[in-house]
Amino acid sequence: MGFHTSKFFYGDIPDGSNSNSSQIKLKKEQNWPLWEVFIRSKQGLDHKHVGSLHASDAAMAIENARDVYTRRMEGVSIWVVLSADIHASNPDDSAMLYEPANDKVYRHPTFYDVPDTITHM
Repeated sequence: MGFHTSKFFYGDIPDGSNSNSSQIKLKKEQNWPLWEVFIRSKQGLDHKHVGSLHASDAAMAIENARDVYTRRMEGVSIWVVLSADIHASNPDDSAMLYEPANDKVYRHPTFYDVPDTITHM
C-alpha cells in the first residue's frame, strides 16, 4: 500500500520523509543553543576555553561538559556560557582599541630605576 519505511545507517541524516521519534529528537537538538565551555585545571587558577557543545539548558551543558571535557579528572571547575552572550572585538580594530594606552607612559615601568639589591620583581 502507501506505507513507506526508510532504513538508516550509522551517521545518516534523515531527509524528513519519515516522521519517527528519532527525527523529532533530531529537530529538537538542532534548536538547542550553543554553549562555550571553560575548565579550570587542578594546576591553574584561571579557566581556559576547551570547546563548545549544544545543550537545552545550563545544567545539561555542565553535565555534558563534564562528560566530554573532563574524562581524565583534570578539571576542578566548569563554566558554561551561552555563545550568543559573548561579544568580542574585531581583530582589525585592535590598533584603534589599544592606541590610547600608548599615550599613558606612566603605566609602563620602563623609566624607573630599580636598585641592584632587588633581585626579584
